[in-house]
Amino acid sequence: MLSVSAWGEDRVSPVIKINEEAAKAPIETVSVRDGISVLMGSGGNIGVVTGRDGKFMIDAGIAVSRPRVEAALNALGSQPVRYLVNTHYHWDHTDGNTWLAGKGVQVAATSGTIKRVSQTTRVDDWDFTFKPLPKAAVPGTVVASSKHWTVDGQTITAIKVVPSHTDTDLYVTIQPADVVFLGDLFWNGVYPFIDNENGGGIDGMVRVLDRILPTIGDKTVVVPGHGPVGNKADVKDFRDMLAGIRDKVAALKKDGKSRDEVVAAKPTAAWDAKYGHFVIDPDFFTRIAYDGMR
Repeated sequence: MLSVSAWGEDRVSPVIKINEEAAKAPIETVSVRDGISVLMGSGGNIGVVTGRDGKFMIDAGIAVSRPRVEAALNALGSQPVRYLVNTHYHWDHTDGNTWLAGKGVQVAATSGTIKRVSQTTRVDDWDFTFKPLPKAAVPGTVVASSKHWTVDGQTITAIKVVPSHTDTDLYVTIQPADVVFLGDLFWNGVYPFIDNENGGGIDGMVRVLDRILPTIGDKTVVVPGHGPVGNKADVKDFRDMLAGIRDKVAALKKDGKSRDEVVAAKPTAAWDAKYGHFVIDPDFFTRIAYDGMR
């Protein structure tokens, strides 16, 4: 996970900070099951399923990490990457589409991701405007509700969800390996970014996790979009943190408190020691929670 300082200190867009770190950060490869790995260090976590005839990737990372991502992929075997699924539209999960598509990789995503990476998208919370991806890098396969692939006996399923982190998200299950890649529906041990401007909201995050949690077993390996590999208990803790902060912020908002007054009330205090040390600091996350309540 990239260790950049909280945005609020100097108001430099976190996109710029994360890109700068991704340009030099090493890629760590974590094996989670036989043939299933996670590459960490290029923005969002990258999943790789390595089969006899090829590799299947879950998210593409940031393009400036390409040399180190390619080296990590090659270290897993000489098989080419054949398929890629983007869990959502954010650049730290889709920016690598460009070089991967150039190698003939087939890319899949929700229609929302396809729409957003095809156009200029402004995210005021990041103070950044994203340009569209090159046409060849736009996913060519639509995940309308769910889609399946098979790699060496493993069934890989991409499942679209309702608006939550954004309005473009899906997650991926791998069976019988019992591995789940939740993308940015789950940030393990850190406060998440929720893209209120592009369909997201804290209520949606809690709602989607409430639907997913019963499908996760006690022995399931759960890979977050950011942070270390986790398990069902980690997801439950994350869900409870979101719901707890949502309820505190909602109560303050109902009492007529302004956003600044809500931030000053420190509604995240009970969770800051565990979650408050990444790009999204406690005050930033409080603002996100406040703005996302409609």
